[in-house]
Amino acid sequence: MGSQITRLALPFQVYALTGSTLAIAALTVVQLVPLLVFALAAGSLADAVDKRRLLLATQVGLAVTSGALVVLALQGDPPLVLLFVVAFFAAGLTSVDQPTRASSIPRLVPAERLPAAMALNQLNYQAASIIGPAFGGILIATVGLPGAYAIDVLTFVASFVALLVIRPLPPLGRVTRPGLAAVREGLAFVRRRPVLMGTFVIDLNAMILASPIALFPAIALDIFRVGPAGLGILAAAPAAGAFVGALLSGWVPRVRRVGRALVIVVALWGLAMAGFGVAVLLQAIALAPLIWTFPLGLVLLAVAGAVDMFSAVFRNTILQLTTPDELRGRVTSIHILVVTGGPRLGDIQAALVAAAVGPGLAVVAGGLLCVLGVGVSSRRIPSLPAHVLGEGAEELPART
Repeated sequence: MGSQITRLALPFQVYALTGSTLAIAALTVVQLVPLLVFALAAGSLADAVDKRRLLLATQVGLAVTSGALVVLALQGDPPLVLLFVVAFFAAGLTSVDQPTRASSIPRLVPAERLPAAMALNQLNYQAASIIGPAFGGILIATVGLPGAYAIDVLTFVASFVALLVIRPLPPLGRVTRPGLAAVREGLAFVRRRPVLMGTFVIDLNAMILASPIALFPAIALDIFRVGPAGLGILAAAPAAGAFVGALLSGWVPRVRRVGRALVIVVALWGLAMAGFGVAVLLQAIALAPLIWTFPLGLVLLAVAGAVDMFSAVFRNTILQLTTPDELRGRVTSIHILVVTGGPRLGDIQAALVAAAVGPGLAVVAGGLLCVLGVGVSSRRIPSLPAHVLGEGAEELPART
């Protein structure tokens, strides 16, 4: 919840200070650079040390960066460069935290329950993604940015308690010393498994072409004119759809042709985002009243969120069941690089295109190009739509 509040508040603050979507694109670049630089090395570190201890260290660091945002927000009109510096360090810590966290899950549940555990993990994440942005929008409108960031700092108490009740998670099997050789070993493993490459490619296609999150401040404030509270609702809509989808995900462990299912849900994501772009475009050119364009946009974002949740479950299931424990941190770090780097690149793409043709047309074009990209990816990597659950699976270790 706390990180979702800050994820909404920081670009809002940048946009409020500058009034420019290009400034949001610059913020995205600043957050992307440490991800690209540190993510793969972070995966090799996660494979070589106690994962719980590493997570405790990253949580302390992230709490400090959120505290720094509180201090800057209290200044009222802080230098933009300082916000970018804090965002840089927070992104670097996140690049270590995420692969460590994700690669810990198979150590906590037996292999046969892994798909259900992934769905439950998505349920938890999406619940926070609904409450966080919606609450964040209300906080910004009532107590301001300092209060919103302060709530994020307080939420780290829950993170520390959760980590302390988990037993240590030392590495299992062969331990490779962190470094370039370890990173190369992880990359070589992925290259030998086209289905893993396929999951990365199809997700990059969706996130780079059809992820309009960077445009939400401009869409909410300048087109729908619903203010910061409306921005929070807009940002929470995909998570709301994902939450409902996760509640109804009991059928997911019975899906055997997970590759084909993944292709279908990513295509649906593109169509839903194109529809959302149409709603924005209609409002922008005053062809339809806000009373139905805004709700229509929220519904389409919720549909997109639901299918994206299923995409995440299918992709994570394929990854975790085809990767041995001694490589899981490194392979997961590649996955994290994709799922966090893709949206960042998508933010840059969306901001640049929107600056040229407007947010509505930018979102419509991105959604349609995403659908086209799904078709191309499926033809170029046929092992992805043909993948059946359990094919190429590595034996998973017993729980610790």
